[in-house]
Amino acid sequence: MEKIRNDIKTRHFEAVYLLFGEERYLVQSFARQLKEAIVGSDSMNDAFFEGSGISLEAVSDLVMTMPFFAQDRLIRISDSGLFQKSDDAWTDLVKNVPEGSHLLFTEQAVDKRSRLYKAVKDAGYCAEMKRQSERDLRKWVTQGFLSDGLAIRQEALTAFLENTGDDMVNIRSEMDKLSAYCAGEEEITLGDVETIGTARLVNRVFDMVQAVSEGKKARALALYYDLMTLREKGSRILYLIARQMNELLCVREMLSSGARQDEVAARLKVPPYVAGKLMGQARQFSRDQLKSFVSLCVSLEEAFKSGNLTEQIAVEMLLSAIASRRLAGAALENAEK
Repeated sequence: MEKIRNDIKTRHFEAVYLLFGEERYLVQSFARQLKEAIVGSDSMNDAFFEGSGISLEAVSDLVMTMPFFAQDRLIRISDSGLFQKSDDAWTDLVKNVPEGSHLLFTEQAVDKRSRLYKAVKDAGYCAEMKRQSERDLRKWVTQGFLSDGLAIRQEALTAFLENTGDDMVNIRSEMDKLSAYCAGEEEITLGDVETIGTARLVNRVFDMVQAVSEGKKARALALYYDLMTLREKGSRILYLIARQMNELLCVREMLSSGARQDEVAARLKVPPYVAGKLMGQARQFSRDQLKSFVSLCVSLEEAFKSGNLTEQIAVEMLLSAIASRRLAGAALENAEK
């Protein structure tokens, strides 16, 4: 990565770059920086290809064409899969890039034994973007907040990274939210991190219930497992699902009485657009089903507190029951089996 930074600083660019690895944020970030440094906003000398089946002839024609009233031409190729196989024609092209043209490959995975990879390594520069260490992430996050005019306390930083995990795309997204929330303040506290973390969790749970209301159990479970990866407690997730089931029951009863969206919003003390989404979810269930799910939430909470179920199984059972529209009795019978 230091090599790329130096190339940008000195404006001495390689004929070919290959950026790859599991840390997609860094791959995308350095690709943007190279693009900006080599051609900037010059669309006449910037070409982009994506996916498998890219035409070698089309790329070759651009590579061999002199830049249009400029010093450099950039051809960007993303997620082509070319580095997973051997292709002599692409290898020959990489070896013969003329002065003024530059190839920039960004890939998720490559085979370092392939001839194309070795050709890029000889003709240019290959950079593997790996997951960053906790130390590097702490430094990066701290500097990122400082650039927004915010200091962050160490206990807040620790809690923040525990919530986000080590994926830099997710971290950057959560940093933007936290910076916006703390705008006008001088530092980020643990309380700020917990507030934003709770809001994120509530939104994920809302999406889970939306998925199960549409019968998309696999989607709901995928969202749940994402939360588990981020170390959210099953008991907290179960509580929030129970809270939303109670809200849906309330909305269902209001709908039966002909309530309008603004009336639902006022009753639940939520923005009108949230009320609209809740009304849509509530219409997917009958009043008896929602009453049953509320009861099931209570029973499952008692079951894991008494040690009869793990928190994870309790949440999975609840999501499965809601998605399949099973009533509480049937779901609990399955739990006892």
